[in-house]
Amino acid sequence: MTTTTTPTKLTFEEYLAYDDGTDNRYELEDGALILMNPPPGRHALIIYFLINTFIAEITRLQLSWAAMQLIGVRTAPRRSRLPDICVVPVEEIRDKLDVSAVIESGAILAVEIVSPDSVKRDYRFKRAEYASFGIPEYWIVDPLSQKVTLLLLVEGLYEETVYQGEDPVQSQIFPELTLKVNQILQP
Repeated sequence: MTTTTTPTKLTFEEYLAYDDGTDNRYELEDGALILMNPPPGRHALIIYFLINTFIAEITRLQLSWAAMQLIGVRTAPRRSRLPDICVVPVEEIRDKLDVSAVIESGAILAVEIVSPDSVKRDYRFKRAEYASFGIPEYWIVDPLSQKVTLLLLVEGLYEETVYQGEDPVQSQIFPELTLKVNQILQP
């Protein structure tokens, strides 16, 4: 990922309205635009697999939630992240139908799939930001290290459990969902 040069630091409102005439996607980090490159093929297949799995579970449980890609999460006054997957209550996105879909509250679950250029951001920066934002569950799916780190928010901080191989990932958001790490990493 590279930082895109902008003449000045953007406010959150300027970020929401930013259009450089391309289809590029950006995160906002302390007012600077961070270009988000298209994911590698494995990364994209993991997103596809997990979104379909989450949608099936949401439908089965008849929850008014959406599992989405390309939705932003405002994590600080001049920060906005684009999780690979974000599960949100439908009512949180209803007022975003015709504007930039960046939510400022209510995310239930965030998932990041680690790429070689996102290791520090996914494990360190987003972990702190998602905790401060109050996201109850954060998954770090790491094909590079062949593991899934599940973080549960407890008293404002994440407690982590690392799963590998045939370990079933134990989600509190989807407690009846049975997914093994190998299923996730090689969909």
